[in-house]
Amino acid sequence: MGRGKIEIKRIENTTNRQVTFCKRRNGLLKKAYELSVLCDAEVALIVFSSRGRLYEYSNNNIKSTIEKYKKACSDGSGTSSMTEINAQYYQQESAKLRQQIQMLQNSNRHLMGDALSSLSVKELKQLENRLERGITRIRSKKHEMLLTDIEYLQKKEIELENENICLRTKIAEVERLQQANMNISGSELNAIQALSRNFFSPIIAEGSSTYSQPDQKILRLG
Repeated sequence: MGRGKIEIKRIENTTNRQVTFCKRRNGLLKKAYELSVLCDAEVALIVFSSRGRLYEYSNNNIKSTIEKYKKACSDGSGTSSMTEINAQYYQQESAKLRQQIQMLQNSNRHLMGDALSSLSVKELKQLENRLERGITRIRSKKHEMLLTDIEYLQKKEIELENENICLRTKIAEVERLQQANMNISGSELNAIQALSRNFFSPIIAEGSSTYSQPDQKILRLG
C-alpha cells in the first residue's frame, strides 16, 4: 500500500512535531547538499527551530552568499537603490580615510614631541622606542654615506696624484730637451768662432808681409 497524503497543517502534538521537524530538517539539508553537488549551485540554507536553535548548510561561505543575495536584491530594486548603496560605500571609505589621516597626523605630531599630554606612560615608552630605532637607522645610513664619500675622495686623491706625477715627468722631459738644445747651440757658436779665427789669421799674416821694408819703417814711425 502507498503512503497516504498528509494534511499540511501545524502538528499539535509536541512529540510528533519534534520528530517530524528532525526528519524533514535532515531531508532538507540532504537535498540542499545534493543540489549543490549535482548542479554546481551555490546553496545556503538557514533553519531555526521553534525553540530558536539554528541549523544551517552552505557549500560556500554563508556570509558571502548572503551578501551576494543582498546585492542581487538591490540590483533588482532599481538604479536609485544602487546609487544609495554606492553613496553609503563611498561615505564609509571616506570616513576610514579621514580616520587614517588623523592617526598619521597625530603620530607625526607625537614624533615631533607635540601633543604628548594625551599619551599614557606605556604609549610614551613605545614612542621612545620608535624614536630610538629611527635614530639608529638614520645614523647607520649617515655613516654608510660618509664611508662612501670618503672612499670616493680617496680614489680621487690617488688619481690626482698620478696625474701630478705624469705632469711633473712631462715637465722634466721638456726642460731636459730645452737644456739639450741650448748646449747644442753653444757648441755651434764655439765652432763658428773657431772657424772665424782660423779663417782670418792667414789673411792678416799675408797682409802684413806685402809692405816693403821702407814702408814698414814708415808704418812703424807713423
